[in-house]
Amino acid sequence: MTLSKVLWLTLAMMPGVTLAANELDTGDTAWMLTSTALVLFMTLPGLALFYSGLVRNRNVLSVMMQCFAIACTASILWVVAGYSLVFSEGSLFGGVTGGLDKLFLSGTSMNSMSGTIPESVFIMFQMTFAIITPALIVGGFAERMRFAPMLVFTMAWLMLVYVPVAHWVWGGGWLQARGFMDFAGGAVVHINAGVAALVAALVMGNRRGFPITPMAPHNLPWTVAGACMLWVGWFGFNGGSAVASNGAAGMAMLVTHLGAAAGSLAWMACEWIRFRKPSVLGIVTGMVAGLGTITPASGFVGPGAAIIIGLTGGVVCFFATLIIKRKLVIDDSLDVFPVHGIGGMIGILLTAVFVGSSYGGIGLTAGVSMGDQLLVQMTGIIATAVWSALITLILLKVINRITPLRVSEDEETEGLDLVLHEERGYDI
Repeated sequence: MTLSKVLWLTLAMMPGVTLAANELDTGDTAWMLTSTALVLFMTLPGLALFYSGLVRNRNVLSVMMQCFAIACTASILWVVAGYSLVFSEGSLFGGVTGGLDKLFLSGTSMNSMSGTIPESVFIMFQMTFAIITPALIVGGFAERMRFAPMLVFTMAWLMLVYVPVAHWVWGGGWLQARGFMDFAGGAVVHINAGVAALVAALVMGNRRGFPITPMAPHNLPWTVAGACMLWVGWFGFNGGSAVASNGAAGMAMLVTHLGAAAGSLAWMACEWIRFRKPSVLGIVTGMVAGLGTITPASGFVGPGAAIIIGLTGGVVCFFATLIIKRKLVIDDSLDVFPVHGIGGMIGILLTAVFVGSSYGGIGLTAGVSMGDQLLVQMTGIIATAVWSALITLILLKVINRITPLRVSEDEETEGLDLVLHEERGYDI
């Protein structure tokens, strides 16, 4: 069965939707064009501002450069082979990836269709996911990885980690066949990137002075601005994953917003109770935790469940951050694993709990119990985490044998902006 037929059948089963196979729907197309722009907006400038504001001023440009370079590199790799290996018919390596029918977008033209939208739009939409996922990992090794090894790692990670997991979940792979539910990337994006960031932080080692030396964000207004862009862009991330302009997209937008709001308030409350003062950094981090947690459930659950999922994500991710940073003393610089990794895991599991029609969700497949679905969801979490951790570890070790991953202590003290790019973020 072709990708277009799979998408058409998926949309046709949604309530109130009547479609003709491969018939262009201008409403769907307009929404997917908008969603694509919104998801790219999440990385550039959203994530770039969010991350660069969190580091010290001598590393602000290095983080922006990493996000920008990853966006460019991932785009080319997606066209060359990524899209084909995720979504084309056939399989390689025993089903680890899809086939090679769409290498260099072979056979794709202006008139090619993917369900009710042009295939070019679907390719571009999925490309934005392939861009933001490796960009998230930057937060795990911020302020200490050299630029050239970072680029090599990103290219290899995208093809060897992101592509297989995306195929398993969305491209007709074994997890999709088992009924694994991940509407917009709880496993493909958040668990995948979060686990990789944790492994990178462990392999790279802590930043010089961590955790004794204060490493406060140098520009919180930038971070807040980036967070606001992420919140808005996430409507395309989740709503666009319906691949149509319909009720599923509308509900995905609603629950996305509620998850973000609930996550923000939950984190703020935890911080207020524990430290006696709520912080701006805390409330925007809680927003990201809420968004990451609602992402896998966004097309499956109702508003009430979204609030519970967001609140759970905010609380659990808050304490996970404290454990990683203070108890385990792991310098996951920008909290990628406790926020994205843990948030994605919570969301994947709670999808099985709240997808039932009694909770306002779309309902489980006939004959599948909540326990059955939880088992499938747990299988997907474990498979994604193990694959990401193992391949990430191998890649980092191999690259480090070829060329050092980390800058020297003196270079780290001077800052990556000058050492690697001969530029300053601030010249005052």
